[in-house]
Amino acid sequence: MVSANKDMVAYCFDTLLAHYNTDQPPPPAFDDGQHPLFVTWKKVMNGAEPRLRGCIGTLEARGLINGFRDYALNSALKDRRFPPIQAKEIPYLECTVSILTDYETASNYLDWEIGKHGIIIEFTDPDYNTRRSATYLPEIAAHEGWTKTEAIDSLMRKSGYNGSITESLRNRIRLTRYQSSLCTMDHNDYVSYVKETRGGAPCVVGVNSGSR
Repeated sequence: MVSANKDMVAYCFDTLLAHYNTDQPPPPAFDDGQHPLFVTWKKVMNGAEPRLRGCIGTLEARGLINGFRDYALNSALKDRRFPPIQAKEIPYLECTVSILTDYETASNYLDWEIGKHGIIIEFTDPDYNTRRSATYLPEIAAHEGWTKTEAIDSLMRKSGYNGSITESLRNRIRLTRYQSSLCTMDHNDYVSYVKETRGGAPCVVGVNSGSR
């Protein structure tokens, strides 16, 4: 089974830097393969708790190289919850890559473990008779300190549902649980890793390969 690793995180940083340098990122140093994946960017300032700046991915299997390239940029620039990440923020960024595994259909909305499982919920909005769905990665509920029910209710709101949340509605949820392999590096870790593995520092924003 493929596990998330530092090469994948470095490739996401490479891709974001290359975007601002209108350059091409270095070739990835990991093998391709088909897996669901997510890229999460957080901003770390003055020792404070890292603040989410973007998180987008796919629950369907996707080629890892193209997937991490695309979602590194989509999560940084196109997460509608946040303004696009600016070049000046890059030194303060932390990146986490997630490869999703072990999809299982749960028997009910409580049939999962906090800190172990990510969850996908699907249900019918009774007010509009439309299907709604949303997901939280495995680390979210534990990080927020939620109970299972609190996590489910928050996820229903994330799906766009604004009506009354009742036990009857919760019991009509179709829940899929999954696990994930994670790897996280902040910008300093990334710079150190590039120096160690490539023998030189990564490019800086505003200095493309043609002018170095």
